[in-house]
Order: sequence, then C-alpha cells, then structure tokens
Amino acid sequence: MRKKWTIRFLNNTTPPSIFTLICISAIGALALNIFLPSLPAMAKTFEITYATTTLSVTLFLAMNAAFQLFVGPLSDRFGRRPIVLGALLVFCLSSYGCILATSFEVFLICRLFQSVVVAGLVLSRAAIRDVHSQDKAASVLGYTTMGMAILPLVGPAVGGSLEVQFGWVASFWVLLGIGIFVLLVAYLDMGETNQHLTTSMAAQFRAYPELLKSRLFWGYCLTATFSAGAYFAYLGGAAYVGREIFGLSPAILGFYLGAPAIGYIIGNGLSGRLSTALGVNRMVLTGAIITATGLLLCITLFLFTTPVPVSFFGCVCFMGVGNGMVLPNAQSGMMSVRPHLAGSASGIGGTIITAGGALIAIGTGAILVPGTGALPILFIMLASSFLSIITISYVTKRAKDLNIANYQS
Repeated sequence: MRKKWTIRFLNNTTPPSIFTLICISAIGALALNIFLPSLPAMAKTFEITYATTTLSVTLFLAMNAAFQLFVGPLSDRFGRRPIVLGALLVFCLSSYGCILATSFEVFLICRLFQSVVVAGLVLSRAAIRDVHSQDKAASVLGYTTMGMAILPLVGPAVGGSLEVQFGWVASFWVLLGIGIFVLLVAYLDMGETNQHLTTSMAAQFRAYPELLKSRLFWGYCLTATFSAGAYFAYLGGAAYVGREIFGLSPAILGFYLGAPAIGYIIGNGLSGRLSTALGVNRMVLTGAIITATGLLLCITLFLFTTPVPVSFFGCVCFMGVGNGMVLPNAQSGMMSVRPHLAGSASGIGGTIITAGGALIAIGTGAILVPGTGALPILFIMLASSFLSIITISYVTKRAKDLNIANYQS
C-alpha cells in the first residue's frame, strides 16, 4: 500500500515541494540553452569555428546521457536527496570553471562536468513517482515541467541581452548564482522519498535486464526520444537559422529561441489538468500529432511563402505544446512499468532520450554549411515526430494485448 505523504515547504523531513522540484529540474535546461545566442561570439573569442562551438551543446547532452545511467541506480541505493545535493555542488564548481577558462578545451571540460546537474531532472521525476500513482504522477509532472519551462523560455533572451551588455561569460555568472540558490533550496526542502533503498549497486545493475526486456518500457522510452528529438534538432540548428538565414541580432535571436518553451508550458498545463482523466497514452498520442501538424505547417509556409522568422519560430511553438503533453506522460509510463525500479527507469530512460537527442543534434549541426536553408532541419524534426506517433501507437496496442487494466492510461 502506498504511503500517505505530507509535504511541508522548507522541511527536509518531508518530500520536496513543487517549487523545489521545478528548481532542480529547470536549472539543467537553463544551462543547456542560456548561452545559445552567444555561440558565434564564443567562436570568435576562442578562435574556432561555429561547428566546434556546438560541441558545448552536443557533448553536454552526451554527458547528460552517460550520467543518467548511474544517477538512477545511485539514488535507488543511497537515496534521492544526497545525489541531488552532490550534483548541484559539482554544477556550481564547474560553472565557475567555465568563467575562468582561457581556452576552449578547458571550457569544454568544465561544460562536461556541468552536465551532472541532470541528476536534478532525473530524480525529480523519481521523487514524484515515489509519492504518487502513475496517472497522478503524470499530472504532477505536467505541472512541474510547466514551471520548469519558464527558465528555458527566458534563458536565451537573457543570455542574448547579457552578451550585448557584458559579453558571453555573463551567462555563466548567472548560472553560478542560480546554482547556489537551488543548492540551498534543495538542502532546506528536499526530504528523502525513496523508502526502499536497495542493498547494493550490483543489485541495481542486475535489475537493468528486468527493465530492458520490457517492450512497454522501450515503447515509452522511444516515444519520448523521438518526440524530444524534434526539439534537439531545433537546438542544433535554430541559432544557425536565426543568425545566418534571418540575420537576427543576439538579443532578438534569444527572444525567438525561447518560442518552443511557450508551447511547452501550455502542453504541460494540459498534462496537469487532463492526464488523470484521459490516461497517459491518449495524452502522448495527442501531443505527438500536434507536434507533427505544427511542423507540417512550418514546412508548407517555407515552401509556398517568403520565409520570415515568425514562420519558423512561431510554428515550432506547436512542437512545444506537443512535447509538453508527450514527455511527462511518457516518462510517467516508463517509470510505472516497474514501480520498484523508478529511479533506474528514470535514469535509463533519460539516457536513451538524451543520447538519441544528442545524435540528432549532432546530425543536424553537421548538415549546416553556408547556403543551407531551414528545410533540412524541419524535415529531420518532422521525421522524428512521425516516429513518436508510431511508437506510442505500438505501446497502446501492446498494453491492450496484455489486457493491462486501464490500458489507455
């Protein structure tokens, strides 16, 4: 029987409040995109190519994926709280390293260590699943990620403005300050939610096959991967489209780059309100269809009208709405396949999602050469969204074939 939890803000003997969950989730997303408008300026500072500077994005994602393999099992063994606090401390130290870096190599090493902050995202999901049932967890995840999306929404705009006023390094001073704040909040408010600590790390890794043999687990993971892949393709190419095709300034580009986050907030709000009533699978399928529809509209506008920034950045808001519906529900589903392995499921699933996204972002960046338009990026995003529709359709059929109660959930 599930324990009845009482949540009290700034009481680290009770589960974390939604505010704390938002903070530890959002800081990683902010670290990913706040400096995107400054990539061309960084290239000049370090005397490297634009393609090389994108390694600070793609390798950050790759390390995110690697860390998530260990974050889940570590938290199942030692608890959610100590892993989150340790990760935030490393993030603060590595943010300061980015500020002091005098070469791109040193900067990149510090960026790789920054990626350990992904523990906050992984373990906020696990903590929610520790406390709530599957559909209720999807609802809480929806509200949490709705709040989380605010920082990625304003992050690029703030980063672009900071570059204009103080240079690109200012973005990392902001990350350091926010990192210290979130560390303090987590220390004061995040109580331990894992009431079933495993006896050894080896036991945790031995449990991996139990998850990896589940078709439902793979279905949810791949659905989330392909849905997020459309956004990662956007991350890999949006700055190029804005600067090289539309000639936008860093400040204006930063404003436009946050466009998907507007849709993401709306999608998360819909998840928070509707997931319990409709079930996770229906929400995921609806979100995937919305994403594909928005991208089809964007491609149509590029083919038959004169391209303008709104026709690119405006239409990707639909992708944000779709992802806001797909991701919290798919993540709740993959953690519910084996509830006693929620931390490991969140970690493995996060690794699959992030690694897939990193590969898509790298592929997108590789095709961006002078003269490349926006259509190749859009077709990659559209293909990824179509694949998410296929995988969630399989999940729904598989659950029905297995006669899982409330399979639409």
